[in-house]
Amino acid sequence: MSTSQHLFPKPPRGVDVMGELLHSLSQPLTSLRCSLELSIEENAEQQATVSAALQQTEKVIGMIQLMREYLDAEQPEPRAFLSALAPAVRSLVEELSSIAEVRGVGLRLVGTCTAAMPVPESRLRLALQYLIAALIEAQPGGGKVTLLLGESPAGAVLRAEGEGSSGGPKHRGTSLQTTLRGARIAIASRVLESAGASLVFGGSDVDPTGFVLRIPRGVGAQ
Repeated sequence: MSTSQHLFPKPPRGVDVMGELLHSLSQPLTSLRCSLELSIEENAEQQATVSAALQQTEKVIGMIQLMREYLDAEQPEPRAFLSALAPAVRSLVEELSSIAEVRGVGLRLVGTCTAAMPVPESRLRLALQYLIAALIEAQPGGGKVTLLLGESPAGAVLRAEGEGSSGGPKHRGTSLQTTLRGARIAIASRVLESAGASLVFGGSDVDPTGFVLRIPRGVGAQ
C-alpha cells in the first residue's frame, strides 16, 4: 500500500484541475488565432470566412479567460495585500470615461473615502471595472452613471446609480453579450465578497440599474 501511495501522488483539488485544463485549452486556441491572423494576410479571397472563424476563436478565448478569472476570484493569495478603494475608483472612472462618452453616457464620481481592502490592486480594479462597465452598457444614449463614495462609523460605501434618459433606447446587446456581462459581474462579486465586502444590486445581477458596495470598518485592518 505504501508503494502505491508513492507511485500515485495525491490528486489535485478541483480548482487546480480546472485551472490546468483551461490553461491547456487556451494554448491550442491561441495558436489557432495566430494561424487565422496569418491566413487573413495571405489569402485575400478567403478573408470573410477566415475573419468569421477568427472572431469565433476570439470569443472562445475571452470566455476561457473569464472562467479562469472566476476560478481565481476566491483563491488565497501567497501574501497579504491591502489596496485603497478611492484611488482605484478614481483611476477607473478616468479610464472608462472615454468608453462612456462613445456610448453617449455621462460618468462622474462624487466623494471619497479612506477604506482599503485585503485584495491585490489588480483584482480590485478588475472587479470594479466589470461593475462600472456593466452599468455603462445598460444605459441608453443620454443616460448617466454616478458613483458616490462615502464613509460612516459603520464603514465605507460605494453607491453606483444609473440615471437612464427616456430620450433613447437602451443598449441591449446579444444573448452572448448578456452571458458574458453576467459572468463578469459574478467574478466581481466573488472578488469583493471574498475580501469581506457586501454587494447588493438594483435591478438584476445580469442587467443592473445600480449597486451598493459596503466595506465594513475593520476590513483590511492589519
